[in-house]
Amino acid sequence: MALDMDQLRRIFYEECRENLEILERELLALDPNGDVDLDIINTIFRAAHSIKGGGATFNLNEISQFTHVMETLLDEAREGKRRLDASTIDLLLKGGDCINSMLVAYETDTDFDHALRDALTEQLNELLNGGASGASPDAAATGAESEISEGDANNEGEWQILFTPHKEMFFSGNDPVRILRELFDLGAHCEIECIQDKLPTLADLEPEMCFLSWKISVDSHVEKAQIEEIFEWVEDECDLVIGRDASSAQAAPEEVVVEPQAAVQEVVAEAKPQAAKPATGKSAAKQAAPKSDAVSSIRVEIDKVDNLINLVGELVITQSMLTELSQNFSENKLERLQAGLDQLLQNTKELQESVLNIRMLPISFAFNRFPRLIRDLSNQLGKTVELIIEGEQTELDKTVLERITDPLVHLVRNAVDHGLESPDVRKGKGKNETGRVNLNAYHQGGSIVIEVRDDGAGLNKEKVWKKAIEKGLLHADISLDDLTDHQVYNLIFAPGFSTAETVSDVSGRGVGMDVVKRNIEDLGGHIEVDSEPDVGSVFRISLPLTLAILDGQLVKLADQVFVVPLISIIESIQIESDRVKVATGGVELYRLRDENIPILRLKEEFRLGESGVLDKQLLCLVEAGGNRIGLLLDEMLGQQQVVIKSLESNYTRVNGISGATILGDGSVSLILDIQGLMTGFLSRVGDNTNHIAA
Repeated sequence: MALDMDQLRRIFYEECRENLEILERELLALDPNGDVDLDIINTIFRAAHSIKGGGATFNLNEISQFTHVMETLLDEAREGKRRLDASTIDLLLKGGDCINSMLVAYETDTDFDHALRDALTEQLNELLNGGASGASPDAAATGAESEISEGDANNEGEWQILFTPHKEMFFSGNDPVRILRELFDLGAHCEIECIQDKLPTLADLEPEMCFLSWKISVDSHVEKAQIEEIFEWVEDECDLVIGRDASSAQAAPEEVVVEPQAAVQEVVAEAKPQAAKPATGKSAAKQAAPKSDAVSSIRVEIDKVDNLINLVGELVITQSMLTELSQNFSENKLERLQAGLDQLLQNTKELQESVLNIRMLPISFAFNRFPRLIRDLSNQLGKTVELIIEGEQTELDKTVLERITDPLVHLVRNAVDHGLESPDVRKGKGKNETGRVNLNAYHQGGSIVIEVRDDGAGLNKEKVWKKAIEKGLLHADISLDDLTDHQVYNLIFAPGFSTAETVSDVSGRGVGMDVVKRNIEDLGGHIEVDSEPDVGSVFRISLPLTLAILDGQLVKLADQVFVVPLISIIESIQIESDRVKVATGGVELYRLRDENIPILRLKEEFRLGESGVLDKQLLCLVEAGGNRIGLLLDEMLGQQQVVIKSLESNYTRVNGISGATILGDGSVSLILDIQGLMTGFLSRVGDNTNHIAA
C-alpha cells in the first residue's frame, strides 16, 4: 500500500500548530531581564527546528526558509552568544504569527503577505548581522556566505559522511532527499555516492521501505555543527558517521558514483515520487493542501480509546445474547430477555458517555492564547497587566470550545482596555500599579461556567444609564433609580452600545458586546455581569458541556410534543386565577413570591390554537440570561436525554426553536430555544413589565 502523503501533510499541519503554540508559550515565559533559562530556550529551538524540518520534508519551502532564520537566532541564544531581550522576543513572536499565516495559505491554497514575511526576514537578518554575536554561520542557508577563520581553512581534507537511513524512515514523514538538498544549500562543494548494495530484487522490493544509503563529501570549509544540524531532524532514524578521515566512512563495495543533482533527482523519482518537484509559493500550496482534504481532527488519550473498545466489546456480547434468545423464543425466556434489554440499555448509556467524553477537551486550548494577547495589549495601551488562569483543565465539548474563543477574546480585550486603569490612576487610588485579569473555568451542575474578572474601576452605572438614554435604548423618563443593577449592566449588551470616548484599534466602535451575547446564546448559554466601583467587574458565562446531547422535559401543546431543556426549568406550577394580573397593553403577569412573571402562551406563539382561560392550566417557569418567564403548557410528559439534530442545516432557521430530535416512537420533536423565545417576548412587552431584554 502506497504512503498517503495527504494524510501525512495533515498530521504535519497539526503538529506545526502545536509547535507554534509551544514556541509562543515559551517565548512569553522568558524573562528578558532575568537569568537565562536554557531549558526554555532549548524548548523554543526544538519547536522551531521541528517546524523547519517538517516544512522542508513536504516542500513547504517558504515556511522552511523563514523558520531557518529564526532557528539561527535561537541557536545563538542557546549557545550563549546572544541574549533574547524584549525586542527580540517580540520579533520572534511576530515570526510565529507569520509562519501561521503561511501555514493557512498552504492549507487553503491562498496567498499570504509576502511583504510582511520579507520585512521580518530582513529584521531577523539585521539582528543576526548586527547583534553581539555577528552573523551566524548558519546564515549560509539564506544566501549569505559564512566567515571562515584561518584555522578552518587549513583543516585537513573534506568532510566524509556515511548516511544510512533506517528502512522505516518514510513512515515518520522524513525524506532523505530533504537532507541531501539541505547539504547542497550550504553553498559548498558537495559530492554524493549512492550505495545500492542492499537494494533487493524487484520481486522482493517494498516501495515503502528505504534500502539506499549515501556517502557524501562536503567541502572542508563547512563547520561540523552545520552538518550535524541538518541531520538532527533524523538522528534517531538513521546510522550516521561524520569525520574528516576518509577511512572513517568506508563505503560498501558496490558503489555507484553519480553527479550530485542527478542523485537527488534519482532518489526523488524512485524512492519518494510524491516529492518529485519542489514547489514554492502558491504552487506548493496546491500540492500540499487540496481544499477538499481539509478536516477537523482531535487527539484522544489512549485510555479513552481503550475504554471505548471495552464498551463495544460488552455491547457485542449483549447483542449475541439477545440474538440467541430470539431464536425459538418462548415465554419461559421472558425474564432473560428483560435482563438482556436492561444490560443493553446500560451498555448504550455507558457507550454514549464514553463517546461524548472523547469530544471533551480542556479549556486550556482556548486559554493558552491569552498570555500573548495580554502582553500585546499591555504594551499597546501602556498598562501593566498580570494574567491569572485557573481551572484550565476543565473540559468541555470541542465544538463549544471552538465557538467560545472569540467571545472570550473580546471580553479580555475589554477588561484590559475599559476595565483596568492606567498605572498612574491605580497608584492614586492606592491600588497596585499592575492590574489583574483572572480567567477561571469550573463545572456547575450540567454546565461549565467561565469567568472573566478584572480588578479595575468597575462599571459606572450612571454613565451607562446616560449613554443608553442618549442612544435611545431607554425612554428619557426612566430614571436610574427605576432600574436594578442587573438591568443597568445588561444595557452594555445592546447593539451599538459603547462608553468609550475615543475609537482605537482595541475598542470604542460600539460593536462587539451584542455579538458576544448572541454567540453565547447561540451555544445555548447566557452571560451575566456584576460590578463594584473601584473593585472591578466579572463577566460570568454559563454554557452547556456539549451540543450533542440534551437533558430535556417533554411537554405537549395541542397534538405536538416539544422538548424544553431541563437546565432552563426552575419549577412548574398549576395556575391560580387570582394571582394573574393584566398589565397595560394586555400583558399577562403571574404573581409568585413577590415577583411578577410574564406569561408566554406557547400555543399562540406557535399558532397551534387558543389556550383559553388560565385557571388550573400548567405554567412552566424557565430562566435564561437572568430573566424569567412562564410558559403556558397543555401537559407535561416524561424527562429524557435527546440527541440534538440541527434544524438549520436540514431545513431552515426557525425563531424560538434551537433544533430537533427523534423520539423513541420515531416521531420528530422540536427543541425550544428558551433564550430566543425570552428575548423576543420580553422585547415586545418590556415597556409594560419594566423588564429589560437580556
